[in-house]
Amino acid sequence: MNLDNIRIVLVNTSHPGNIGGVARAMKNMGLSRLVLVEPRQYPDEQATWRAAGALDVLEAAVVYPTLDEAIADCQFVVGTSARERRIPWPLLDPRRCAEQVAARAGDEQVALLFGREDRGLTNDELQRCNLHLHIPSDPAYSSLNLAMAVQIVCYELRMLHLAGSLPAVAEDQWDAPFSTAQNMERFYEHLEETLVGIGFLDPAAPRQLMVRLRRLYGRVRLDEMELNILRGILTETQKYLPDAGSDPGRSGTDGAADKS
Repeated sequence: MNLDNIRIVLVNTSHPGNIGGVARAMKNMGLSRLVLVEPRQYPDEQATWRAAGALDVLEAAVVYPTLDEAIADCQFVVGTSARERRIPWPLLDPRRCAEQVAARAGDEQVALLFGREDRGLTNDELQRCNLHLHIPSDPAYSSLNLAMAVQIVCYELRMLHLAGSLPAVAEDQWDAPFSTAQNMERFYEHLEETLVGIGFLDPAAPRQLMVRLRRLYGRVRLDEMELNILRGILTETQKYLPDAGSDPGRSGTDGAADKS
């Protein structure tokens, strides 16, 4: 997908601040081509103020007197729609619509149309579109600010653009290997001995304490550095016990926490 082949087209926007807000939303998501069709008040300092760090997008915006001129060279046009039509039109939500856009924006010019703040796009304008897009907001309060609507659509495009480069799972970029089963068993032995030593665990009536602790640490998934830190804490704790003895489970890991 080539983001430079995608233009955001605002039709007859009434408030200049919304134009600036859209420019900012676009730049947040890596889009830069803003097209304005017959804006009611532009240029305007309110647009500049709302654009914040996206003045380059705002200043590069192209203004056209008609929608036909704004989309004349486009091969795929999407119009945002908030209401049902008498004659059904191809209609998708932003995520699935973004997939359609991504499939075409590699070598085609694509336009995403957003209408007036109070009434959106007209039927005539929507009939110029290949596809309609509807944001399924809560019916109890379905009104979206123009910049918010643009942000939602641009976000979905951004996610597709970054596909394959984002972590697939939360620990993809972890800084230490996760603990082995053998080292975890040594930790549990060390932990149980320490808990008995400080009087927290009664060997005669252990109940389910160690089972629950195993479940806790198993759910967390300790890495080797975290495990060594905990082993170091246990070792230091045992030094304060009156009859501190050797712990067979500690071999090979004592002092590892100090090195981290």
